Amino acid sequence: FSFFPFFSPSFRPFHVEPTNIVSENDDMQRVTDEASAMNKRIHYYSRLTSPADKALIAPDHVLPAPDEIYVYSPLGTAFKVDSYTDGYGKNSSLVTIFVIWNTMMGTSILSIPWGVKQAGFTSGIILILLMGILTLYCCYRVVKSRQMIPLTDTSNWEFPDVCKYYFGSFGQWSSLLFSMVSLVGAMVVYWVLMSNFLFNTGKFIYNFVHDINVTDIVPGTNGSNKVICPSAASDHSPQNRSVMFSSGNRTGFELFEEWWDKSQTVPFYLIAVLLPLLNLKSPSFFAKFNVLGTVSVIYLVFLVTVKAVHLGIHLEFNWFTENEFFVPEFRVLFPQLTGVLTLAFFIHNCVITLLQNNRNQENNVRDLSIAYFLVGLTYLYVGVIIFASFPSPPLSKECIEQNFLDNFPSDDIMSFVARIFLLFQMMTVYPLLGYLARVQLLRQFFGNAYPSLFHVLILNLAIVGAGVAMARFYPNIGSIIRYSGATCGLAFVFMYPSLIYMISLHRAGQLTWPALIIHIFIILLGLANLIAQFLL
Repeated sequence: FSFFPFFSPSFRPFHVEPTNIVSENDDMQRVTDEASAMNKRIHYYSRLTSPADKALIAPDHVLPAPDEIYVYSPLGTAFKVDSYTDGYGKNSSLVTIFVIWNTMMGTSILSIPWGVKQAGFTSGIILILLMGILTLYCCYRVVKSRQMIPLTDTSNWEFPDVCKYYFGSFGQWSSLLFSMVSLVGAMVVYWVLMSNFLFNTGKFIYNFVHDINVTDIVPGTNGSNKVICPSAASDHSPQNRSVMFSSGNRTGFELFEEWWDKSQTVPFYLIAVLLPLLNLKSPSFFAKFNVLGTVSVIYLVFLVTVKAVHLGIHLEFNWFTENEFFVPEFRVLFPQLTGVLTLAFFIHNCVITLLQNNRNQENNVRDLSIAYFLVGLTYLYVGVIIFASFPSPPLSKECIEQNFLDNFPSDDIMSFVARIFLLFQMMTVYPLLGYLARVQLLRQFFGNAYPSLFHVLILNLAIVGAGVAMARFYPNIGSIIRYSGATCGLAFVFMYPSLIYMISLHRAGQLTWPALIIHIFIILLGLANLIAQFLL
């Protein structure tokens, strides 16, 4: 989730979670014994009196020096946030907007065109707009949640602290549960995508080095801007089948295809690289490559634009009926898109930290709204352009894959570059996600983020095993995203912000029937969103 910063002496914390102590020194463990002891001392001072009483606050000599912090958005990035002093940050509104956009944007963008296809073109556009507005409002409620707690200094609280204040231990443990769903779900999606990108990258390099000209045994268009339909031959598992047309050693080529299989072998090869990285005590080095996330998204937008220019627009409006090449404008499968969008617009776990670093605190709501608008615009652009330019006929719109890069063959140069960018970015973010999962889970049960190599190895083997199993048997990233998004979104997007707002209004004697009905309706929408994922 997110790490919140240490404050200057004028804003001393009375409560600092152990998971929020971060070290940048690669040679030291992420949470040192000294830092743990310091945290216990701060906890001691916080319990000497009520939080609102400033008489007994932690003195200067037990406060840590300013350090670096990181926030995390599922399928987005682990983003570095600079420390700040005097209770406010140094970032301008423009930088704050970009940071929120960069943190929220992630690999879910690859599944947006598939979600639009599942919902229908017109309903897909409407749902992206409505889900953006709804998740923005819930995010606004998260930002305002601390201010509605009376007689308590909440300046260094994060949203899980607010949940704990209102719901006690249930809020604490449910926050842990849903945060783990978010993290593990993201790591599973990353493993599936890394297997996909590594397979296609290896296939491209092998064919190029050995001067082999191959074509995949899947339906597709002709010409230099080829588009393929892997799902049309899914009954025969075409993902690794090819026909060789020109020079090269056929025996060697067949051997390569046997040992370089998208689901049978490649997911296991990643273990040798990533499992040792997961066991590092301090993976903070990988956060230095966060800029790759921005580069990847910008390049994807560029790729989509270029492909659309070459392919043209292929649209036909059939409002409720389906034909051979086009899908209806409104489809009953639309909840699959809302599940994806719940995670695509999810930043509720770290938005407070990001906005605390804004120099102009009075502009927080405006900056958050602009950032959401830009994120929604990016998703809308990629989803609409890919769907509209998909060549129908000769291919059906149903051919749009859950990862739209799969609709381009492995020998497509632009897609090859995109896969290289995304593969390297995910391999640098993955250890950070594993570290966050380790800190949140092991700290709760053992009081130490690194109790022993054995404990850490068992946890990492379980997480890696889940990723390998999904890449092997269920490599459907759109479905994985919508399941995990609807699950963690039910709590952090729909339920907790609405419940906290209603409870705070009730305690203040300001709860009205319209507010009650609206926020109960939001909770029911989140619940329906989750249930629908398992029915469609």
